[in-house]
Amino acid sequence: MVDIATRVHNHKWKIDPIVRSLIDTDFYKLLMCQSVFRNKRDTRVTFSLINRSKHIKLAELVDEGELREQLDHVRTLSLSRGESTWLRGNTFYGKRQMFRPDFMEWFENLRLPPYHLVRKDGQYELTFEGTWPEVMLWEIPALAILMELRSRAVLNTMGKFELEVLYARAKTKVWEKIQKLNELPDLRLADFGTRRRHSFLWQDWCAQALSEGLGSKFVGTSNCKIAMKRDFEAVGTNAHELPMVYSALAANDEELAQAPYKVLEDWQEEHEGNLRIILPDTYGTKGFLERAPDWLASWTGIRVDSGDPATGAQTAIDWWKSNGEDPMKKLVIFSDGLNEEKIQKLYHQFANQTRISFGWGTLLTNDFIGLVKDDALAPFSLVCKAIEADGKPTVKLSDNPNKSMGPEKEVARYKRVFKIGEQDKIDVVV
Repeated sequence: MVDIATRVHNHKWKIDPIVRSLIDTDFYKLLMCQSVFRNKRDTRVTFSLINRSKHIKLAELVDEGELREQLDHVRTLSLSRGESTWLRGNTFYGKRQMFRPDFMEWFENLRLPPYHLVRKDGQYELTFEGTWPEVMLWEIPALAILMELRSRAVLNTMGKFELEVLYARAKTKVWEKIQKLNELPDLRLADFGTRRRHSFLWQDWCAQALSEGLGSKFVGTSNCKIAMKRDFEAVGTNAHELPMVYSALAANDEELAQAPYKVLEDWQEEHEGNLRIILPDTYGTKGFLERAPDWLASWTGIRVDSGDPATGAQTAIDWWKSNGEDPMKKLVIFSDGLNEEKIQKLYHQFANQTRISFGWGTLLTNDFIGLVKDDALAPFSLVCKAIEADGKPTVKLSDNPNKSMGPEKEVARYKRVFKIGEQDKIDVVV
């Protein structure tokens, strides 16, 4: 077991780089990257860092030189022979050779493209431009670097014994949560905490704690590097990025209305079983399901990632019933802002209505709330999103308007096309 406090106290970034590998990323990024490589490899995109927590002035907390050093380090990374062998030969979701030879050959020769970084009004403007398969792989490393550099800025003010006590308290906090959740008899829970983790070492510790504390109730981690290192299942399906870019590429309103379904048509050509999970909230869950083609009802499940989670789950259950499907044979994955209380509540509410699973993210791998002065390590909402595709702006509406993004004129157009009415605003913590 790594002595995290000592490593933090003595760390030199060349020994403990924040991102250690191109597969120190979420599994769904690689699944989506292969899909994009196959279907839209020449599309040019721009990704941008977006700090939703405006009160956190990252450019005042994080040294620009350190940030550039970490970003430059990521650009030197390439797949190791062992990582390539794992991706080529491992079984994922019951499927051998999940990643095709042409994609793997491309990935093995990949170096991430350049970045553009400037400071403005106490924040960093960090953007990445290029072809979609290359640029999309910057998202998770960029977020992990900013989050950990912010953590390091706080930790650098602490002595060794203070760090020892901090991590002892944080470990106790995580373990107590795990013990509570282990009381749920048929729990299925995965670590989804890469993008806004406290640090790589901490995420690795949390994943090991879940494995020991929950046993078979722990179904895997989204982090490919940790999955490979610890022999855990790598889990994840797809994200909002796909419908956002497909929609931006639409030539007219009619194509725009069909773009979210075109994404899933392309997806089902490659994937089946538990990889056929719908993420319906990019432009509103209710409308997406009401207008969905009949074949989508046969898919395995739905991921609920914004808005009120109970409402999202019930909407899915009602939709399945209306299409003659048995909800008890379907899967609802909750993944938005989960803490142990929310997991317990949703479990008790839906365990007898459908199959459920939980992707536990930031409040697993970055819950240092209340452990340092002024809550200086409390997690915050940082995202890295595709903002443009082939020169056209992207839009996300979400089931929570506080998570929406895009130019005002385009947001209005998307609301009209997708028939979005009034939505309840929910505070975004992470």
